[in-house]
Amino acid sequence: MSSRLSGAVHPTEQSVGIIGAGAAGLITAHVLIQDGFQRVELITKDASPGGVWTSHRVYPRLTINSVHGEYRFSSLPMPSPQNAKATGGRLTGQDMQAYMTSFADKFLRGKIKYHTEILNLRRVKTDPVNGSTSGQTYWEIDVKNNITGRTSTLWYDKIVLCSGGCNTPKTLSSLSTKSARAAGFRGPIIHSSEVGSRAEEIFAATELSSNDSHSSEVVIVGGGKSAQDVAAYMVNEGRKATVVFDTADSFLAVPIPLPDFIRKSRFLSVMSPHIVLRTRLERFLHTTWLGSKITHAIWSFLEWSSMLAFGVPPDSPLRRTHSMFWGVRTNDEGVGSPTSFYQLVKAGKVNIIAPNRASEFVREGVKLQDGTVLRANAVILSTGYESSWKGLMNEETQRELGLEKHSLSTSNKFDRDWDDYVSLSNPPVVNNESSLEVSTIYRGLVPTKNILNRDFAINGAVFTTNPGYAFEVCAHWISSYFLQDPFLKLPSSVEEAIEQSERNNTWLRKRYPLMVGTINESHSADLAFWSWPQATDTLLDDMGLAINRSGGNCFNWAFKVIGLKDIATLKKERDEKRGHSGLSTSTSKS
Repeated sequence: MSSRLSGAVHPTEQSVGIIGAGAAGLITAHVLIQDGFQRVELITKDASPGGVWTSHRVYPRLTINSVHGEYRFSSLPMPSPQNAKATGGRLTGQDMQAYMTSFADKFLRGKIKYHTEILNLRRVKTDPVNGSTSGQTYWEIDVKNNITGRTSTLWYDKIVLCSGGCNTPKTLSSLSTKSARAAGFRGPIIHSSEVGSRAEEIFAATELSSNDSHSSEVVIVGGGKSAQDVAAYMVNEGRKATVVFDTADSFLAVPIPLPDFIRKSRFLSVMSPHIVLRTRLERFLHTTWLGSKITHAIWSFLEWSSMLAFGVPPDSPLRRTHSMFWGVRTNDEGVGSPTSFYQLVKAGKVNIIAPNRASEFVREGVKLQDGTVLRANAVILSTGYESSWKGLMNEETQRELGLEKHSLSTSNKFDRDWDDYVSLSNPPVVNNESSLEVSTIYRGLVPTKNILNRDFAINGAVFTTNPGYAFEVCAHWISSYFLQDPFLKLPSSVEEAIEQSERNNTWLRKRYPLMVGTINESHSADLAFWSWPQATDTLLDDMGLAINRSGGNCFNWAFKVIGLKDIATLKKERDEKRGHSGLSTSTSKS
């Protein structure tokens, strides 16, 4: 947006640049536009909307952890997927890509700059129109068009960072393409995020599998869901696949689809302790001896029954998993299918080598930590992601905002705040305290150092199991923050914001001792994995709005289905509160 940016004007007249056109970016733009912001623009290097689910990243049979009715937004229904009854409503990557495209076409046509790569983001005090310097600041973004190669500069009054935590592949130098070529390995080496666009390279380098032990092989490094999905894809396309990992993700599995009062209620969330225990049931489950026993028994049962549902043998390396209770590495497999990863392993069609690690390339393929050499014709690295923020701005801007990571003290004044949480007794042992580095982001939405400026926010960095619902509530909070709504409760100073954020970071270390510091910061500004209903209630409470919207009484509230209808009226509710305070915003049509 090169038109004049304004200083002393109503917030809705200021321009907003949204970095990223994934789920968080799309819903943030839609909410801002509905709230009257007239100049909203999304920037993405992709050719289509969707972020993780953009067209070039999805491939056949790729499934996600959500079912129909989740991972969508209140303003647009989602068509039921094929075979919904048999699969429990499982969604595929293609379902998500189609939905994100429909959402963008309906509400954000002409608002998205595609093929636009961000080279540098910085705050400046120079007016982009006349070059004058005043107290007003702007956000200046250098960009490159990935089709023409041309560079240009964009300016905005406000920024919402929605680049996500699954955008920048992470690869160890020992497993890089450069290292492979130096070792003499000539096969294709791609990250799992590139499988959708580069699958033909793998197929060209490999033959259809046979009983011949010397036939070509695809080696997949990693034990997470992306590794499992890729392995299933390769086998279903007739290739041999070997998966190497140290620890696999845990998973939820059932013989028949779960009813909504279990699958889409607060049942699992109340079984997960939150930083604040609002209800008697939660206090019983997490602060009493008997409640803690019940809580851990239920999580143990879920782990045991999931293994039973998929027939995983007692000696299978797939039983070497992260904890459902103590971790955030759990996938929802539902009833599975004959072509899914676990069924293919059971049928002997996917080879598993674990616990082990890929250490380096050799001419024949991949050498493992124990010295074993795996012959490979192609290698797929499902090795996770780095923070997407580092590539968007320099260290100076990160420090100015407060996005840089720092070591969380192993002992501070908040350490004893949750001593009464019996369910958090006997946590896993952390062997490397120095790895516990965190960023300081208030509510996972605003960098604490910048909280008083109201010109920069983040959506999509709060890690939950229901992103659609959470991102939508976050978008309303961000809009109220930009609008300076008087009813939005905020810290009164930067120091107070830092203190509250550090308390939350201390809580996260206690709640997920093995996770903090292992997930990149653009995916872990806050971890509300199972407890997303409590986390979104906190944001609603910040806005002075009703919480626990699914209703129910003291006997059944934990089993009431949580749906997007519960938050479909958030704009109207905020408008009414704003009207009562004597303020108003213009409303633009989408």
